[in-house]
Amino acid sequence: MASVASARDKAPATPGVGVAVTGALVVLFCIGFATVNVHFEMTDHFANGVHAEYTSGIAVMNWLVAVLKVMGATLALLSIVKRPRLLPPALLGVLLWGAFAMLSVYALGSVIQAVGMASGLAGTADQIDMAGVGYVLFFLLFAAGYGVLAISYSRRSGLRKGVAVLGALGAPLGLGGILLAVPMLLAALDLLPAP
Repeated sequence: MASVASARDKAPATPGVGVAVTGALVVLFCIGFATVNVHFEMTDHFANGVHAEYTSGIAVMNWLVAVLKVMGATLALLSIVKRPRLLPPALLGVLLWGAFAMLSVYALGSVIQAVGMASGLAGTADQIDMAGVGYVLFFLLFAAGYGVLAISYSRRSGLRKGVAVLGALGAPLGLGGILLAVPMLLAALDLLPAP
């Protein structure tokens, strides 16, 4: 029994240089991406235009996404430090796998949307531009970064495969909450247009 407890309390091995660099890049991406949301709010970016009357609802979504990005940066950082003390290893593993799965589902959805547009099934190929392609590629790389961190952390911490499964199963719920439930709630409060 003591050996099981000591194995659980043992700090994960230090990640290799490639994983550490990947983690640092993911942290920078998250913080940089959150900075965009903060900039939007500080400059009243959404105060004018078609949805100006929904500025409050857009602000709620904007701050929610900014907080999620900062949380993502924290997870990435915790995955590469020698001994993260904020979260138990299994919980950190679940959250890393969840971030990987959520970003993968989001990126895959964007790829499917682009294929639909290119084939004429949903929109037209003219709607695909370089900014959109760059956006999708960014999220694919972002998801891959979390995949590297999740795999490395799970191996270094000796986590069971159920941790990955649990994280992956939670991803659609998280994505559904962000993209569907919260906007629907804000629409019900007349803070966003009805879908």
